[in-house]
Amino acid sequence: MELTALTSISAIDGRYRKQVQHLDEYFSEYGLMKYRILIEIEYLLFLEKKKFFKLPGKALKHLSKLAEDFGPEDAQEIKQIEFTTNHDVKAVEYFLKNELEKSGAATAKEWVHFGLTSQDINNTAIPLSWKHAIEYEYLPALLNLNTELKILANNWKDIPMLAHTHGQPASPTKLGKEIMVFVERIENQIEQFIGIPFSGKFGGATGNFNAHHVAFPKTDWIKFGNEFLQSLGLNRQQYTTQIEHYDSLAAHFDCMKRINNILVDLCRDTWTYVSMEYFTQKTKKGEVGSSAMPHKVNPIDFENAEGNLGLANAIFEHLAAKLPVSRLQRDLTDSTVLRNIGVPFAHTLIAFRSIEKGLNKLVINDAKIYDDLDNNWAVVAEAIQTVLRRENYPNPYEALKELTRGNNKIDQKAIHKFIEGLKVSEILKKELKKITPHNYTGVSSFK
Repeated sequence: MELTALTSISAIDGRYRKQVQHLDEYFSEYGLMKYRILIEIEYLLFLEKKKFFKLPGKALKHLSKLAEDFGPEDAQEIKQIEFTTNHDVKAVEYFLKNELEKSGAATAKEWVHFGLTSQDINNTAIPLSWKHAIEYEYLPALLNLNTELKILANNWKDIPMLAHTHGQPASPTKLGKEIMVFVERIENQIEQFIGIPFSGKFGGATGNFNAHHVAFPKTDWIKFGNEFLQSLGLNRQQYTTQIEHYDSLAAHFDCMKRINNILVDLCRDTWTYVSMEYFTQKTKKGEVGSSAMPHKVNPIDFENAEGNLGLANAIFEHLAAKLPVSRLQRDLTDSTVLRNIGVPFAHTLIAFRSIEKGLNKLVINDAKIYDDLDNNWAVVAEAIQTVLRRENYPNPYEALKELTRGNNKIDQKAIHKFIEGLKVSEILKKELKKITPHNYTGVSSFK
């Protein structure tokens, strides 16, 4: 059966294909080839710049154009070579050697992949593709989502709402402030995230520049490696085995997982507010909420996001735990799982878009929110007992506890009757009667 969006086993390459197909540039087999080619070419040009050999102008232009215009046809040619080599990075090397011959620079062929092991390429290409994916895709999407939350928070900053702790009515709050809780949490994690370096490995078969040093013992290869990776925007790890540590990459995964957990929390809270009828949802003509119950409008966007975030986090968890662990100077387990870093990335972006879609459907149900406040006058007991404490009134907590924890309904009338029975001044009684579930909302840090 031909592979299509309908026949794909993975939902990423099937149902969600249109949403994440642009990630091919970073995480597909083609994307990996493209970045391998880029690193091999940049390394070759760096050697030429350091005057190890000379490339004719025609070859320089050809290589630069190849790195810039590398496409699926080139990737397919590399794949054909791999059928013979049975080695993916060696196939890239042979492809580049062929390209040098085409450009009249056959004498420079043996400088391709000079002194390198495959992981010098992979552990530079993958961090670079990851860096670009983070900078061009992940952070813009996350910042956009956080901006959407900020806008909603500002729009709803004056809406009082009954809070719930342990699922029970609690001191009122403002809806906008509750949204800002998530904004602040996300911003804190972004600050930590951007402080994590993008690290690569470049040092030969076991990290010591053995082959480089034996060929050119007077060259400072450590300086060379540092400068080369810096030219790509990467930090070079100074002490490695054949592979990089993956500690920085694991830190990225862990931080992305924490951000996803925050968003799961947001999804569940929003879902609950919908179930409580604090929000209704915009509908589109022709849409169906339930196949059996015509009245239903389900909060499916937040459910979809929660599911995709959960899948992403499960894989991030494995990647972060597995990649930093390798037997002695290397085994192949890192290569196996590295090919899947795009999977949780894609699930995460799908979730971001689902959340944005869900947020854009929300409509405030003022009547329900205010009705809940009016039906829960007991929540002003905290306010009354605190003011009475200020006045040194004897045992105010106990008095309010006695009033509010009985079986009698606590409404405005009951609260005001209690206030009238207090042995305090009329001025204080008037102050206490001004407190309502609607205005007992404290302060927040909105700017």
